[in-house]
Amino acid sequence: MNILILGSGGREHTFAWKITQSPLCKSLYVAPGNSGTAQIATNVNISVTDFEAIKSLVLEKGIEMVVVGPEDPLVQGIHDYFLNDEALKHIAVIGPEKAAAELEGSKEFAKEFMYRHNIPTAAYQSFNALNVEEGYAFLETLSPPYVLKADGLAAGKGVLILNDLQEAKTELKNMLVDAKFGDASSKVVIEEFLDGIELSCFVLTDGKNYKILPTAKDYKRIGEGDTGLNTGGMGAVSPVPFATSEFLNKIEERIVKPTISGLQKDNLPYKGFVFIGLIKVGDDPKVIEYNVRMGDPETEVVLPRLKNDLVEIFQAIANQTLDNIDINIDERTATTVMLVSGGYPEAYGKGKEISGLEAITGSIPFHAGAKLENGKIVTSGGRVMAITSFGNDYEEALKKSYQNIEKLHFDKMYYRKDIGFDL
Repeated sequence: MNILILGSGGREHTFAWKITQSPLCKSLYVAPGNSGTAQIATNVNISVTDFEAIKSLVLEKGIEMVVVGPEDPLVQGIHDYFLNDEALKHIAVIGPEKAAAELEGSKEFAKEFMYRHNIPTAAYQSFNALNVEEGYAFLETLSPPYVLKADGLAAGKGVLILNDLQEAKTELKNMLVDAKFGDASSKVVIEEFLDGIELSCFVLTDGKNYKILPTAKDYKRIGEGDTGLNTGGMGAVSPVPFATSEFLNKIEERIVKPTISGLQKDNLPYKGFVFIGLIKVGDDPKVIEYNVRMGDPETEVVLPRLKNDLVEIFQAIANQTLDNIDINIDERTATTVMLVSGGYPEAYGKGKEISGLEAITGSIPFHAGAKLENGKIVTSGGRVMAITSFGNDYEEALKKSYQNIEKLHFDKMYYRKDIGFDL
């Protein structure tokens, strides 16, 4: 079959790498793609939210399946767009419909969903510019640190964790009144702070059945020791060493099952990935957030461990026959380390030539913010490339990634040398 992936990051290169291994895939297109997808698929320069252009491409190329990488098109309703169009409604779309995508599109919607279905999460209240004074009062009832979350999509940067009450009040005003994160922070969720270690759980669902993929842990902060500004993710490890079988069982019983049954009870149509951001508090898992797609860079460690044919899984999701599939996982550990542009996540330069890729052995370079320009691979984003390796444990896998990173170069290249430091 002909397949289209929407997106341009490391996650989408990983999807393309995995899908091209399937005998079920005849032609693969990626819109807009990057230098990595260009080597194994056909890139098409279309925005992920230009639904009309996507429709034209799908009809022109005879595409039978669309795999949606990022959250924006899902929150804007691309699945519904296909279902509501006579010419498109038979095409499989991997990703939830708009109503269900609100689990990521609105922090408040997600918290209400969790409360309704008794899914363990932090206590919270939400506020807007009209009741900002009540927000100040709520902050005064909490113990530091204070957690402020922009309600809408803010590209992974809309969460502030602050130790000072006055600073928290100032930032609440910045978000609500001064639109620090634009429309995304027209509403802000204030949460109690949960103290523990984070991890992510990935679930596939066809709307009725579910399968759990391997856990992963990613590292969000730019600086070593988890310091500095939040990024889209600086590296990841899978599986998570501290996630024992007993703890995984708690995740399934207390969180995964009520999430999947909650989607059905609330009539939220869902065919795709559910990303559950978790925190281990003592011995118990609690939900920090939902995403309605795979994480990045977690995809770069989770998908390489999946032994199944990914297209076969996607077909089962489309046909609601996921219960017939047994998920097979590579027992080895996978790690990835993200190379980023100097200055990221603040201002950074682009167009820096990347050299040394041909020297990599024993690791997989997944391209992210990189593109082909005049026959050369150059940087085009903040997070440039993820270097994924396998090992018998995370230390062995990381050693391989770091050895291969030594062979790579672009101007002002930066990466964290301490991925896995807290394991």
